[in-house]
Amino acid sequence: MHRPLGPRRRCERPRRCPLLADPTRQAQLLQVQALDTRLDQIAHARSTLPQHRRLTELAAASDTLDVDLALAQTALSDVEREIAKAEADVQLVRDRAARDRAHLDSGTGTAKDLQALQHELVSLARRQGELEDVELEVMERAEGLQSQVAQLTDRRSQLDAELAEVTRERDDVLGALDAEQASVRAARSAAAPEVGDDLLALYDKIRASAGGVGAAPLRQRRCGGCQLELNQVDLARFKQAPADEVLRCEECRRVLVRGVESGL
Repeated sequence: MHRPLGPRRRCERPRRCPLLADPTRQAQLLQVQALDTRLDQIAHARSTLPQHRRLTELAAASDTLDVDLALAQTALSDVEREIAKAEADVQLVRDRAARDRAHLDSGTGTAKDLQALQHELVSLARRQGELEDVELEVMERAEGLQSQVAQLTDRRSQLDAELAEVTRERDDVLGALDAEQASVRAARSAAAPEVGDDLLALYDKIRASAGGVGAAPLRQRRCGGCQLELNQVDLARFKQAPADEVLRCEECRRVLVRGVESGL
């Protein structure tokens, strides 16, 4: 663990004495910041995967489809029962007409009885026609419902296949993000001790209240955190500051790390 070089100097300004840290430690802090930023990006990517949104849409479509399919299947079952009843009704009339015709053809019975059979056969023929019309109408409805059930069943298969594919894509992406996250965390764990507990504590405190950015490079006299250019007073003070003084942006209060491109 690195420690500040030399004894702390007495602060000559009325403000609090700044934290002191070797420039190497300060430079290492930017590496920690870069790793933390990447971890934040990975977390954001995990929570905003397009596959998450698509799976939510597919789940809603699946629920709606399940309801539609269940209603269509229930309606088809009801119509199939109507068909069975209509067929049974027609068969009863046919059986009755067959018995009457057989009796009439046998010629047995009185003339009045035979005449009554003839009238009944006419009525049965009319009744059979009516029942067959009902049966035909019900069968036509059944065909429509069968087509609807077939279409919904096919859509169910397509939706299940898409759900499986999108789930696989999501899991693949999450797997890659998990692997990268583990690698970045390991690198962060290795880099953090090089920063030092005091500087790292300051950085973590700032980062928690500054949108995830606790340290930024000072480039061309501009803060890499808030992107504001230093005023002349701050610029003059920064130029006079020792190399091991930890600078803070007067606007966003982030740690500013000096480098060859700082413009000081």
